[in-house]
Amino acid sequence: MSSERVELRGAVVPDPKRWRMLATVGIAQLMLILDITVVTIALPNIGTDLGLDRGALTWVVSAYTLVFGGLMLLGGRAADHFGAKRLILAGLVIFTAASFVAGSSTGAEMLIGARIAQGVGAAMLSPAALSAVVTTFEGEERNRALGVWSALGGGGAALGVLLGGLLTGGPGWPWIFYINVPVGIVLLVALVRLLPASTAVPERPRLDLLGALLVTSATGAVIYGLINAGEYGWVSGATLIPLGAAIVIYALFAWWQRTTRSPLMDLAILTRRTVAAGTFVILIATALMIAVFLLGSFTFQRLHGFGAIVTGLLFLPVAIATMAGAHVAGMIIARVGARPLALLGLGMAAVGLAIPAIWQNPVATVAGMSVAAIGIGAAFVVASATALGRIDPREAGLASGIVSTFHEFGAAIGAAVISSIAAASFAGTTDAGFAQGFAFAAITAAVAAVVASLLIPGRRPPQ
Repeated sequence: MSSERVELRGAVVPDPKRWRMLATVGIAQLMLILDITVVTIALPNIGTDLGLDRGALTWVVSAYTLVFGGLMLLGGRAADHFGAKRLILAGLVIFTAASFVAGSSTGAEMLIGARIAQGVGAAMLSPAALSAVVTTFEGEERNRALGVWSALGGGGAALGVLLGGLLTGGPGWPWIFYINVPVGIVLLVALVRLLPASTAVPERPRLDLLGALLVTSATGAVIYGLINAGEYGWVSGATLIPLGAAIVIYALFAWWQRTTRSPLMDLAILTRRTVAAGTFVILIATALMIAVFLLGSFTFQRLHGFGAIVTGLLFLPVAIATMAGAHVAGMIIARVGARPLALLGLGMAAVGLAIPAIWQNPVATVAGMSVAAIGIGAAFVVASATALGRIDPREAGLASGIVSTFHEFGAAIGAAVISSIAAASFAGTTDAGFAQGFAFAAITAAVAAVVASLLIPGRRPPQ
């Protein structure tokens, strides 16, 4: 489709259908990102209605992000193998059907299983949709298209908390999933017409199914061990054995990536200082973002007794602060450099998260989370600019996939860690756990600020 043009009085102009395609796949991407945070507001209501304990509620968040991140690189390879259009449509069908099952869930197994299926659909759809955007647009148009794509993805997380509150407090928590069904059907009909036909691939790349299984299983073991820490303690066998198993599986994954003919990822790229620093920052920033949403949601609803709608509205300044921090960071990073901006952003996150750890009243909580959100938004920009700013164009797809994978893994691991730190408060036995969770997140942000300032090169990223 990138070669399609419309003749107008001898001039060659782009086919306007490409922008309708971008809008449609952009909405689909927005729906995928939104489903990470829309659930956090509804968790207290889901736990009450379905009788879920803290571990099950944590998996409601982590199962989706774990599978989404673990299979994303495989989804990108599959798009090259089968064609972007086929993967987009198949992923959208799976995600939409799984959303209906999630809304109809009557217990933990059904809901978590549906969330896993949503993650599979998202991992198929997201990289294939980005591939379609990249191959459809050329030159300066491609930059504009990718800017729109990034804005939609960044707004999804912020919009999710507000939409989650309105739906949970209105028709009920099942509608945070049911709403995906009519949207998904409309998108499916539109994309059948708008997407260019999948072209044959001369040499189809092999799919590293074993590599995807190993990296997802290893991260799943990490999450399982971290969740167990809230119940059995951090040095118990129930915690240490899964964490030890994860190390072994990660080692197997690294060995397999070095020996297989068609690896899921080139691990050598992670040894580059800029990529390693960028992935570290994206992992921490996403974990902090999920910590803010989880702790804030339960604090407002369990500690202060607010309903879901009020809770969603209280997150509005947090969402605006996240986008504002990212916007300002994007404008100044070329002048000030990534290293000082990382130190400032993560430092602001540490200060902001410390406020609700000390003063547990609604005003202090909103103010502190908003300050933290500004820093987290800036950290997202730092992560992308650091990891991708000096990457070879031929490796841009791989590097972007790795950054996106660590983004989802950060959400999954962050939810597991915070739920274990604040386990007593999530269970409703004491309120002290919420303060402890915010305090731990603040310390993590402060340590990450120091580590990031050491990892990120001092050179300024290219303008």
